[in-house]
Amino acid sequence: MKQFLEFAPILAFFIAYYVGERDLLAATGVLIVAQTLLTGGLYLRYGKLERPMQIQFWAVVLLGGLTLALNNALFIQWRPTLVNWILAAGLALSQIFGERNLLERMLGGQLPLPRRAWNHLAWGWSAAFFFAGTLNLVVVLHFSEAFWVNYKLFGGFALTLCYVIATVVYLARAGHLDDKEELATAATGDAPPPTVGAASAASEAGKADTKTGSTRP
Repeated sequence: MKQFLEFAPILAFFIAYYVGERDLLAATGVLIVAQTLLTGGLYLRYGKLERPMQIQFWAVVLLGGLTLALNNALFIQWRPTLVNWILAAGLALSQIFGERNLLERMLGGQLPLPRRAWNHLAWGWSAAFFFAGTLNLVVVLHFSEAFWVNYKLFGGFALTLCYVIATVVYLARAGHLDDKEELATAATGDAPPPTVGAASAASEAGKADTKTGSTRP
């Protein structure tokens, strides 16, 4: 449910844009309100905010505010690119300089994996975030505003889904999903549904692009 809720501000932006006769400024205002409500609700519910959600919130508020204040759509259109590139850089830098990369810190408690697997996932998701940010920039510069709004909702969701599927396929082919099942069986004495735990953790990794929008694109 939490993952679906994080798409709500993007959906609200999309609906407001077309209901308001393609008024990007009005849709941006709706996006800011929706993102603020979602962020506040998640904080009240869980008592904390994950770093990608914090980045998403401040990017929407600051760049959306600049769009409204300066009447310039480029600020809000660049937001997915900046968010995705920040996440890409964060993953890459944590991989290079940290003892554990960001993905392992976020998901290590749910999905025990060898260090080699976390390294592969960190570089893979870093590249995915960079690609998503670059693709958003290409759409902004070479396509119409309406096309970008459609891409923001449908393209961003499709990219995130592809990244999640690729992550699950990688974990399955490397045998890590089977390892997860064995660990769960040993801990509970019951046989868990196949791949459920790992797929859920992979989905948690996928929510960082949604928010980018980007991913969330």
